Amino acid sequence: MKYRKLGKAGIKVSELSLGGWLTYGATVDDGRTEKIVKTAIEHGVNFIDIADIYAKGKSELAIGKAIKGMTRSDLVISSKVFWPMTENINDRGLSRKHIVESVEKSLKRIGTDYLDLYFCHRFDPDTEVEEVVRAMDYLVNQGKILYWGTSLWTAAQIEQAVGEANKILGYQPMVEQPRYNMLDRKIEEEIMPVCARNGMGLVVWSPLAQGLLTGKYNDSVPEKSRGGSSEWLKNELIPEKIEKCKQLTEIANELNIKLSQLALAWILRRPEVSSAITGATSPEQVAENMVAGDVRFDSETLERIENILENDRA
Repeated sequence: MKYRKLGKAGIKVSELSLGGWLTYGATVDDGRTEKIVKTAIEHGVNFIDIADIYAKGKSELAIGKAIKGMTRSDLVISSKVFWPMTENINDRGLSRKHIVESVEKSLKRIGTDYLDLYFCHRFDPDTEVEEVVRAMDYLVNQGKILYWGTSLWTAAQIEQAVGEANKILGYQPMVEQPRYNMLDRKIEEEIMPVCARNGMGLVVWSPLAQGLLTGKYNDSVPEKSRGGSSEWLKNELIPEKIEKCKQLTEIANELNIKLSQLALAWILRRPEVSSAITGATSPEQVAENMVAGDVRFDSETLERIENILENDRA
């Protein structure tokens, strides 16, 4: 496993990490979660990404159970705040009240005294950025979080957060968590340059496009697969994208690797990316993903890939 700095911060995260969206505490039972986490750590993964909203707190509980007894300082654990967890009018958004109360609940569910990273899970138009910045500083000073960042914020919103934080505190958010994969390259236009300019790391989610870039949908939608049940993913399963996956699979076969490994390696070639957050429903998937860190592309292969992807920055 290789490790990368989180932008200009001193902390280092494994270039491949483990994420709990849609899996741990939901479709994957606790026993299997523990085996998956253990396998990931054995392969050098030190970064585990979760959020309070994932399975309404159950993902945090599952990861907390899986890491119990491990050396806390060996791990980089993140969670997030924004989405409503109850019907309470203040149990949502990025108000100081919600941020401070939410981190306490997340810490209790995970069973830890602090979070290494804490993300603003969306931009909150109802809360001034200054209030968000001061709330995060309060948690840093309390030792509840070490670094904070944003997730799915626009380039302008990130610039505003960095500007406000540097003006008020003298330090800034250090990480953005956007969606990024071969079939969704929008962040290359604005988000990547803004984060690079401000010394922020990128920890990207959905690197396999919710399974499209594993090749399992190349010929049909398998019964009981996410593609057959997720309305969001159904909208992604369009002929144009499936054809790109088929062509990319041919390149992967020539390199004697799986399409998923090619897709992850393609992301890791970007120095702006600190970590690609992978999902896994079995220890075998974890081990398979880890191979991607050793894959390298020559210029001819990269050109062929680019020709297949064409306009996915749009």
